[in-house]
Amino acid sequence: MAKRDYYEVLGVPRGASEDEIKKAYRKIAFAQHPDRNPGNPEAEKKFKEATEAYEVLRDADKRARYDRFGHQESPAGAGPQGVDFSGFDLADALRAFMRDFGGDVGGFADAFGGRPTRGPARGDDLQARLKLSLEEIATGIEKKIRVKHLRTCATCGGKGGTGESECPQCHGRGQIRQVQQTVFGQFVNVGTCPRCRGEGRVVRYRCKTCGGDGVVTETDTLSVKVPAGVANGNFIPLRGMGDAGPRGGPAGDLIVVIEEKPHPVFERDGSDLNFELPVSLPTAVLGGRIEAPALNGGSLTVDVPSGAQSGQVVRVRGRGLPGLRGGNGDALAHIRVWVPARVSGAERKLLEELARSENFKPPASARSAERGRERFAP
Repeated sequence: MAKRDYYEVLGVPRGASEDEIKKAYRKIAFAQHPDRNPGNPEAEKKFKEATEAYEVLRDADKRARYDRFGHQESPAGAGPQGVDFSGFDLADALRAFMRDFGGDVGGFADAFGGRPTRGPARGDDLQARLKLSLEEIATGIEKKIRVKHLRTCATCGGKGGTGESECPQCHGRGQIRQVQQTVFGQFVNVGTCPRCRGEGRVVRYRCKTCGGDGVVTETDTLSVKVPAGVANGNFIPLRGMGDAGPRGGPAGDLIVVIEEKPHPVFERDGSDLNFELPVSLPTAVLGGRIEAPALNGGSLTVDVPSGAQSGQVVRVRGRGLPGLRGGNGDALAHIRVWVPARVSGAERKLLEELARSENFKPPASARSAERGRERFAP
């Protein structure tokens, strides 16, 4: 069965703001939460579906890619570095819900159904921008980038120290529950234990190298393989290359965002390349072939039709950029009829003779438009 549109799932328009998306998700998630609907597989399905939609639409990059590609896998991610819009399991959905809303309202169980999480926290995701020229985008390239991130401390192996024991504040749960009674009912807030940071364990003797965090700052040089045809705003995730989690926690990801450098000749439109082609007056009138520079340093042949006009576009098939899903775009030559600033006496006589020919006079409609512009010119 085909997936429903994420905007339809949350009941918001495509232009909805971040706040509108969050409110819509909150309403659905609270209504369909498994703790409020025990043993109801349909409610669980709707909860997971809403969470999956929210996780994509809340993120500006993921939302932009979804708006462009829909439920299809991001083309920048063919392979292990791709961006996956696959569905959430229940644990994923509950974790996402807990992350943004902390606890539950009305006295029902916490967001994990009474099953608190514990253990080292995951490290942060990092972002790096990679600027590429059109020539590099056309062929694909492997680039080196330098990244400053947190790595596991080699001295303590990420444990943060020695003498590990159960956290005395949360008693090993990793979470602190606070219950408040209000005129609206009972509010239960579940938060991470501030002493053990959700791990449930503490160390007595902190590591002198990392100060007990289990991580140290390092600068590494990483290799990024960029496929041909990527576009501005595409991103490539490098799994586990973000910050390492404190005290042995799993590392986050490094998100490499593509930035496209402007080109002096070509302007990109998807996989097509637009460029201006100066054409002499005789060639514009008679037609002919012109060799124009290509992006890869070679040349491409443009067949200019007879009677070509300034602004007319001539398409050269297959000479644009490669597509991420295969095939090539086109090169689009925008004709600009070139008029010399100076002419010789002999050339002037020829032009005056041509000017008397009916073929070189604009049609009546064009002459009327020209007179109108002269009349209202400032």
